[in-house]
Amino acid sequence: MRMLKRVVFLLILCGPFIFTSCETSRVASGGPYHVTAYKPNDPSKVVVKVSLSKQNVYVMEGDRCLMAVACSVGIPSKPTPRGNFTIYRKEEDKRSGSYGFRVQGNQVVPAEAGSNIPGRYVGYPMGFWCEFSPAYGFHQGFVHPVPRTHGCIRLKGEAAPKFYALVHNGTPVRIATTQPEDESIGPKVKRVDDSRTPDPDPHITITSAAFEKPSGPLLE
Repeated sequence: MRMLKRVVFLLILCGPFIFTSCETSRVASGGPYHVTAYKPNDPSKVVVKVSLSKQNVYVMEGDRCLMAVACSVGIPSKPTPRGNFTIYRKEEDKRSGSYGFRVQGNQVVPAEAGSNIPGRYVGYPMGFWCEFSPAYGFHQGFVHPVPRTHGCIRLKGEAAPKFYALVHNGTPVRIATTQPEDESIGPKVKRVDDSRTPDPDPHITITSAAFEKPSGPLLE
C-alpha cells in the first residue's frame, strides 16, 4: 500500500511533465493534423523561417511564435532553395502547371503537363499556394518524415490555410539548413507521417473536393 501511494504521488507530481512530453512527440499518421495559429499583433512584423534539416516551419513575430508545424521539403536532386525570399503571390485553389493528370472519358491517368498522353490536363491540387520564388511555394499536401517534394514546401491539412492566413505579399521567408528556433521550439512541433497514407482517388483529386478547407477559426 505504501508503494502504491508513492506511485500515485509521483504520477500527480510529474503528471504535467509526462503529458507535455507525450504531446510534443506525438505523430499524426495519416489522420487530421491539428495545429494552433495565433493572430499577429502587427502583420508587417511576421517572418517565416524554414529549417530544412528539421523539416519545420516557424512563423514568428519577433520572439513570439505564431505557428510552428512540420513540413515536407525538396529531395536532394530537386532541393528547396536556400536563402532569403518574400511571399509575392497567393492563390487558394492553385493547381500544378507541371504535374497532374490527363482525363480520358472516365479514366484519369497520371501525367506531366508536357507529356504526349491524350486527354484534358488537370494539375495536381496545391491548395493555399504561397509563392516565394518562381515555381516554388508553400502549399497543402502530404507530409513525410523525410524530404519528398520537388522543391516546394508542403503543409499538412489545416496547417496550410492557417499559414495562408498568417502571411501576406511581402512577408519575408528565410530558408536555411537550421534555424535558431530548432532548439527552443523545434522539439515541441507535432510530427506527421503520411508515408503509409494511400493516394486519394484521382477522380476526386481532379475536382474541387481535392482542396481541404478549414472547418473552424483559423487564428486564435
